[in-house]
Amino acid sequence: MTQNIQWAPILLHWFAAHRRDLPWRSDAPRDPYKVWVSEIMLQQTKVEAVRPYYDSWMERFPTMAALAAASQDEVLRQWQGLGYYSRARNLHDAVCEVQSTYGGHVPEQKKDILKLKGIGEYTAGAILSIAYGRPVVAVDGNVLRVFSRLYTIEGNVLSTTVKKEITALAEAQIPAEQAGAFNEALMDFGAMVCIPKSPKCGDCPLAHICQARAAGREQELPLRLTKKHVPAEDIVVVVVSKGPYWLVHRRPSKGLLASMWEFPNAIGTGEAGLATVQDLVQQQGLTITVDTSLKGTLKHVFSHKIWHMAVYEGTVTAGTLTTKEEWQWLRRDEYTTVPWAGPHGKITALL
Repeated sequence: MTQNIQWAPILLHWFAAHRRDLPWRSDAPRDPYKVWVSEIMLQQTKVEAVRPYYDSWMERFPTMAALAAASQDEVLRQWQGLGYYSRARNLHDAVCEVQSTYGGHVPEQKKDILKLKGIGEYTAGAILSIAYGRPVVAVDGNVLRVFSRLYTIEGNVLSTTVKKEITALAEAQIPAEQAGAFNEALMDFGAMVCIPKSPKCGDCPLAHICQARAAGREQELPLRLTKKHVPAEDIVVVVVSKGPYWLVHRRPSKGLLASMWEFPNAIGTGEAGLATVQDLVQQQGLTITVDTSLKGTLKHVFSHKIWHMAVYEGTVTAGTLTTKEEWQWLRRDEYTTVPWAGPHGKITALL
């Protein structure tokens, strides 16, 4: 049975010949900060999309000290385009914690590293094994898929029970002296061979011991719960101008797209939505007129909701801005100096 076979050497042999050339793998010994940044960026994001952001990030924040010294706005601006901005905020906070509590050294004990903001079991396992050689598994979606096929695990791979089962199976395979290579081999194997929907079984070095392959179920596994319905919201956005300036607003410090900048907007459609935005701007001391001809539309998909955005233009006719901390006038030619709330950064292209 597959459970009794030690197949890690086979996978490591495959990895030695096929490992991906990734920028965060270029240094030896491995830098825990670089491993950390790459793993956070790779959450919910594909490798090829991460590459340019990682390179740019390391140019701007080559060390933890450089990142800790930066403002949150600088960090969010550097992250812009990657999405899921809480990852950047948590990374920044956690690096500051490492600087102040651990003297700038990423903790080497799992119980300590798990206390850092934004670090869960997977990221902790990746850092500890890859940077420090600790025999700790890093179980992500790739690993769940590989093990569910190798061992024909029929439960929902997103359930706690199945994750624990697969974690135990991975721990039984991980070689103490090559823990980091083993975890990275699983990442690459899941991304290159044991891929979703149509695994490349003809290229698989483990095909001869794969229970799903033997049963003809490799395309059926893993089993996942059906995704829940994602609600949609209609958003009216008004780009308010005053000469060479745009009126912008900083979102609250907590919640969706926290602390990022956006154009005045409100949930709604048509004249009712526009009236709500006008009332919002009026509360800031300004009276505006709005051109009711639609300038453009955007669809922005989050993990838990969808925004359908209708964009209009407006101009100030009276008043003075009274709330100058969360609301500001931004020169159009300086729009790159603020961290935009994802979809609002795209609005500048419409104009």
